Amino acid sequence: MTDRQRSEAARSAVDAAVGAAGLPAGEVTRCEPLSGGTYNALFRVSLRDGREWVVKVPPPESRPGLGYERDLLRGEVAFYTAVGAVDGVPVPEVVRYACDPTAATGAFLIMSALPGAPWHERDGELAPEERAGLRRELGGLVARTHTVTGPGFGYPALPLGPLAGTWREAFAAMMAGLLDDAERYGARLPRSPAVIRALTAEVSGVLDEVTVPVAVHFDLWQGNVLLDGRAGARTVSGIVDGERMFWGDPLADFVSLALLGDIEEDKDFLAGYAAAGGRAEFDAPARLRLALYRCYLYLIMLVEVVPRGYPDGRREWAWRHVAPQLEAALRHLEAAAGAGANRP
Repeated sequence: MTDRQRSEAARSAVDAAVGAAGLPAGEVTRCEPLSGGTYNALFRVSLRDGREWVVKVPPPESRPGLGYERDLLRGEVAFYTAVGAVDGVPVPEVVRYACDPTAATGAFLIMSALPGAPWHERDGELAPEERAGLRRELGGLVARTHTVTGPGFGYPALPLGPLAGTWREAFAAMMAGLLDDAERYGARLPRSPAVIRALTAEVSGVLDEVTVPVAVHFDLWQGNVLLDGRAGARTVSGIVDGERMFWGDPLADFVSLALLGDIEEDKDFLAGYAAAGGRAEFDAPARLRLALYRCYLYLIMLVEVVPRGYPDGRREWAWRHVAPQLEAALRHLEAAAGAGANRP
């Protein structure tokens, strides 16, 4: 299928989704594709009555992907529904959805459009004091998100099996599924999947410290945080793209919040997180758990380049920037394993 054919198919899916929401086509005054997504197709829809929606349409099931990506929309609906009940956390309102790809409309999600622009598009305009205040605000919002608990550990769509009773069991399934993907697609990694399997399993006992399944967004880089307002008085106006959420350890969110960096250096974020009641104590077990979550996220970033068919330049960027971070996290696991820390 060509890019044009994919675009036309996605637009047809948007029309079907809007119809399923009970609106005739004449109520739509504008429908524009949105950039930035790397998996689903996104469209901003303007309605005659002034409402603004975002419609998300997943790719065909036949498209290659990672194991955990099956039925991602279920995770996004779960995230917005659960976190939307928390006072003051700006997430989209779910308008209508169909998660079953065999439905007459196909799978889709319609949600309210939030004001503002992605943080990374505005970051260069922020004065240091404004950036610090926004990081504190974001810390408070994430802490409130982490008050939301779930029925078990793992992905809400159950792509890897039922929710688990322990975080260690759920994370083992998540890591195993991803390493299976790495082997199937022949992804370029700094260590073999077999070595990574053994190393992560050896230190997995540290995960038993996590006993409550919390809503983890797991994709909180700047592109999924919206800022709105005039210069000097901006606020965090939205937390979006919750499709990769899982029920797990709140500490896991700190990896994407400091993508390719170290959350312990973000004093403003941590101050806002603590002020809103979030607990973040970076003792040796917590740092070991963070290393495991860095391994998981950076593995995703290195493996997904294959099924998504990224161009050579983007693959090389991932190898230059992400692979060293994965290697550093693996060395952390090696040091802990050598010291006999938290073995199962």
